[in-house]
Amino acid sequence: MSEWEIVVGLEVHVELATETKLFSHAPNQFGDDPNTNITPVCLGLPGSLPVLNRRAVELAMTIGIALGCEIQPSVFHRKNYFYPDMPKDYQVSQYDQPICIDGALTLPNGTEIGVERAHLEEDAGKTTHLGGEDGRIHGASEALVDYNRAGVPLLEIVSRPDIRSAEDARAYVEELRSILLATEASEARLEEGSMRVDANVSVRPIGSSDLRTRCEIKNLNSLRSLQRAITYEAQRHIQLYESGDAPDQETRHWAEDGKTYTLRSKEEANDYRYFPEPDLVLLDPDDVWIERIVSSMPELPSQQRERLTALAGVDLETAASIVNRGLSRLVLGALDHGADATRATNHALQNLTVSGASDLDPKLFAGLIEMETSGLITATQAKTILVEMVETGQEAASIAANRGFESMDSSELEKIVDAAIADNQEAWSKFCAGEEKVQGVFVGAVMKATSGQADGKAVSAILRARRG
Repeated sequence: MSEWEIVVGLEVHVELATETKLFSHAPNQFGDDPNTNITPVCLGLPGSLPVLNRRAVELAMTIGIALGCEIQPSVFHRKNYFYPDMPKDYQVSQYDQPICIDGALTLPNGTEIGVERAHLEEDAGKTTHLGGEDGRIHGASEALVDYNRAGVPLLEIVSRPDIRSAEDARAYVEELRSILLATEASEARLEEGSMRVDANVSVRPIGSSDLRTRCEIKNLNSLRSLQRAITYEAQRHIQLYESGDAPDQETRHWAEDGKTYTLRSKEEANDYRYFPEPDLVLLDPDDVWIERIVSSMPELPSQQRERLTALAGVDLETAASIVNRGLSRLVLGALDHGADATRATNHALQNLTVSGASDLDPKLFAGLIEMETSGLITATQAKTILVEMVETGQEAASIAANRGFESMDSSELEKIVDAAIADNQEAWSKFCAGEEKVQGVFVGAVMKATSGQADGKAVSAILRARRG
């Protein structure tokens, strides 16, 4: 790899968080019974006509503005191809006049990745193959088609080939996902398919500016798969070049055995026979509409990281981790209510991995931290209360009272520590001799004796005092 440079461009398909589909009133909802969220428009029945979803346009512009794109007049086209889950045999998409152009996304490490375009289009349905391996068509005996997803609004965000490592590709998708969540434009769930990534990969000798033959890896549905697939494909290209061969331009599939496999030869634009959609007019948002979206933009991830580093005193990596977990609003809100910064960020990184944590009221979170810092509850109790707060939305004080959490009297705690020392004389001798790691023996014993109600820091302080 030392003599070669990776060149990657990403196409990210994002399902927009609308109530209905792009061109019909059918619900845009994941997980419902197959073929229940459909209309004649979804099925491409004769005589059915599309009506553009205004909210989908607004969300597309919101994402474009967040990426620094120019919003321009755009035209819908028919992209013709045959798939069983595309009942019209064409997809309504935007071709040479997309709604968003010429943007950029800056990674947390400062690298800027150009965004060539972001265009609106409708999603296809979903085909499930039965009887083959891994649900694929090869070897399958039959197929089931679910049209619930047909017509769901998509925004396809196309980067320029500016990405130079698999790690930066992952960071790009993470940052883009954070933007989508911050703007509430999409749920961006890779595991559900509401965010899907295609990676175009090629390599070239270091120092060269040529763009060599690329291969597109389709439908990568996890960050781990994205990183592994790019690394594998780049190495495959290098091996071909170094053996005197060259890769073919094609579309490939990533398998969890750690390899990519040929799907089909890569299509070109003329293969799709694009022509303007005759049932839709020019989409030309006026300045008033665009300015209204600009004025309502929320705080973006880059701004959140800046505030976290400034207000919480954390490094950029920690701030990025909090933002990527969707917890920056909670932490920053708690700080606005006077919470201790260290405890707020520690809870976010260590104790808020449960579902729904991002929806917790920052004021309630700050109240929990205040009880912890004032000594009313221990760190262990705070962790237990925090989980229940996320589940119930109750105040920390109410949960603590219901659970019988109280701070222990210092004299009572000292007696329990002395008992732990008496029961573990060998460990105590080692601790007195300077072996700090055996302190855990006593802390664990005290926690067990107090059912987790003792404050670990207070126990450590008593141990050090006894050692002298």
